[in-house]
Amino acid sequence: MNSFYTEEELKELGLKSFGKNVLISRFASIYSPQTIEIGSNVRIDDFCILSGKIYIGDWCHVSAYCALYGSMGIVMEGFCGISPRSTILSATDDYSGDWLIGPHYPKELTNVTGGTVVLGRFSQIGTNNVVFPKTTVGTGAVTGAMTLVNKNLNPWTQNFGIPVREIKPRKQGLLEKVNLLDSRYNLTNQEGGGTAET
Repeated sequence: MNSFYTEEELKELGLKSFGKNVLISRFASIYSPQTIEIGSNVRIDDFCILSGKIYIGDWCHVSAYCALYGSMGIVMEGFCGISPRSTILSATDDYSGDWLIGPHYPKELTNVTGGTVVLGRFSQIGTNNVVFPKTTVGTGAVTGAMTLVNKNLNPWTQNFGIPVREIKPRKQGLLEKVNLLDSRYNLTNQEGGGTAET
């Protein structure tokens, strides 16, 4: 048996939408599939959790053991990825001691806050990262292993640390590779695709 769902099985999952060449592991856990949109040429590996309002653009990869908690929204723009064992949080509980913590309590007894997380085009989240709510990882920005992303990251930068700090600029040579990909797959006619732009 193939470890990825067939196209017919993907239809049965009840996703809001999905494109062509989508590979989702049978070992991934998908909650509220009706709020999840997936573009084309996307791969989601074993033991991932996808929950809430999630948009994954074209040519994206979610590595094994990642968790995307999108109760307040997660957007992965095209050509980006999340390395193994990383967690993306769009909401967080209040740990001050004034409120109960957990999804099983009535809402009026908790204080959940947050906002949409955006992973810009060509960005990459390193392994064992935690990305906090209401943050934007700029176009082409990358993070090193075991980084805590608690603020917005500038486009085309390399970032690392707990909490995250900008280390140095990132080269943009990969844009030429995307243009080569475009010549093969005609990305300009696909949503989320298009030729490389900064």
